[in-house]
Amino acid sequence: MIKLYENPGWGSAIVELQLALYDLPHELVTAGNIHQDPSARAALGKVNPLIQIPTLVLPDGEVVTESAAITLVLADLARSDLLVPKARKAHRAAFLRWLVFLVASIYPSFVYSDTPERFVKGNGGESYQVNVIEHRKAMWKVMEAEAARHGGPWFLGERMTAIDIFLACMVHWRPKEEWFQAETPCLWRAAEEAAKLPALRAAYKRNFG
Repeated sequence: MIKLYENPGWGSAIVELQLALYDLPHELVTAGNIHQDPSARAALGKVNPLIQIPTLVLPDGEVVTESAAITLVLADLARSDLLVPKARKAHRAAFLRWLVFLVASIYPSFVYSDTPERFVKGNGGESYQVNVIEHRKAMWKVMEAEAARHGGPWFLGERMTAIDIFLACMVHWRPKEEWFQAETPCLWRAAEEAAKLPALRAAYKRNFG
């Protein structure tokens, strides 16, 4: 059985929702606060020395990290193109472009703000946090323009992908729901569409209420 090291509402929710949608059998292992609890860090470090959430362990014991990599691996395990367009199919190039944009340009900004002491002296102060969030907003606006170009209801138009699962989770993180509703309505609509999928109801509620 697949094992997912997780915390409700954290980045592991993105993986948990994909597991639910594919109906892949899995076990959830609560990791605890790896930013503040040394025992939680030590326990996860035995599995993943990078001490990251999410961490996935496949049935054969292989560890997979990085949300984009996990997304591609799960599609292979499920033998499904539901969330990941197949090679040489429509939307494949756009999907890969924006999946990598999400995990390379937006997702890391949460590391910068959640643990600023790793990057700046002290905690960076209020101005540091403000600057990180403003940069994040600008990156979201880039994605909003792309979503608007496709016309919805999903991020890439008529084709649902794993990007919509990412959005369903990430709109709950700073700058939070009200900002997305007001400033990025196309992203918000895609997130809402994903959150309403019956197969995701239980996992979504467990993570976001």
